[in-house]
Amino acid sequence: MDTGYQTLVLNRIWQPVNVVGVERAFSLLALDHAQVIFAEDESFRVFNSKAWFEFCREAEAARGARIIHTVNQSVIVPSVLLLRTYDRILLQEMKFNRQNLLERDDYRCQYCGKTFASKELNMDHVLPKDKGGGTSWENVVTSCIRCNSKKSNRLPREAGMRLLKEPQRPARRPFVSSLYGKPVEKTWEHFLQAKK
Repeated sequence: MDTGYQTLVLNRIWQPVNVVGVERAFSLLALDHAQVIFAEDESFRVFNSKAWFEFCREAEAARGARIIHTVNQSVIVPSVLLLRTYDRILLQEMKFNRQNLLERDDYRCQYCGKTFASKELNMDHVLPKDKGGGTSWENVVTSCIRCNSKKSNRLPREAGMRLLKEPQRPARRPFVSSLYGKPVEKTWEHFLQAKK
């Protein structure tokens, strides 16, 4: 049942912790691990699974609703679920990639300290690759083209340069930060904006 629909999952204190597909959403609902949050005008209604199926039966002609069809009835795919017991915030590891590196280093050359556009920054291996340096959070920094050329294939001290700060793996970040800048369901906006 891959409809492409997704459901935002909130912990029990109404903070976003995950995005799941239709099957997982209905599984959480059927197992009574979650309730549906349904936006009406400026307020929200909360439904358990039984109440949700009854509501769907009555509101079959819901305009613009994401609907799937079962043997017995049409069901509105919940846009937002509220977990009944989970109260932690899901933290995610930041993947090592160019964009995340630029964000970690705040678009600044880690040698001269100037801020640049992303296209004007390179990924510099502090300990060069040919000297055993790996491509990791702890060995790669952003550097401008000028500083990267000056450092070349040397250690910073060999090039007479200093790092602004030691490169480190970023702290885990709340799940919701991974959604910023991506298109999201209109019904999710209230829950995401409160966390920005």
